[in-house]
Amino acid sequence: MEIFSKHGTERAVDWEAAGLRWLGQAQDDGGARVAEVVSAEGERLVIERISESSPDRSIACDFGARLARTHQAGAEAYGAGPAGWEGSGLQGPAGNQLELPLNHHSNWGSMWAQERIAPLVRKVEDYGAHERGVFGELCALLREGNFDGSYGEGAIPARVHGDLWAGNVLWTESEAVLIDPTPYGGHPEDDLAALALFGAPHLDDIIQGYQQVSPLDKGWEDRVELHQLHLLLLHAVLFGADYARQALKVARKYI
Repeated sequence: MEIFSKHGTERAVDWEAAGLRWLGQAQDDGGARVAEVVSAEGERLVIERISESSPDRSIACDFGARLARTHQAGAEAYGAGPAGWEGSGLQGPAGNQLELPLNHHSNWGSMWAQERIAPLVRKVEDYGAHERGVFGELCALLREGNFDGSYGEGAIPARVHGDLWAGNVLWTESEAVLIDPTPYGGHPEDDLAALALFGAPHLDDIIQGYQQVSPLDKGWEDRVELHQLHLLLLHAVLFGADYARQALKVARKYI
């Protein structure tokens, strides 16, 4: 096996390894392939090196089906991290990571409002009282379960990758491989919306394969931007005004 080494803080190494292993547990049940962790010691993470190729439609469709099975593996609660993980996780690029709250909630909307939107809105320097009020209105609707669909109280949360933009899916000649997770118990649309955010290849085929295994809730297309809001706000905190304006525009759309 060829290997790839990464370096970071000890906590960052442990967090990434825990996420890869947690997602990888679903592989035996037909879940998406995940880069194998060779070792995670101190400030060095070693994973298998993936030989990349260009994706085609059939591989994309297969990936969608496998991603659905990964989601079906479930999580302890909405907002929960990998089994056995204690404390907050990490989000954002290496060397510039923020805390990722992993508090437990009984429904998706409550988690999305309190752990993904509100903490980041407080960190966006471009927002004043009016802008924060817009997000406050949206968070109230989320907490009430207005956007939960099948992922309200009593439903099993999806085991999501959490940062599934196109760069965190590596394509080989035969399959897609997941890397760099920010995992938690969430909503399947969190991952699918992330794939759409920066243009994953053959996205329509990925969605088609996904729905063959796990049909999405009615109206999912209308909620894509809502499920992108976490990543938009994270980018607003890290990279500034353009993303802040985009996230605010999205928030207004749903209130």
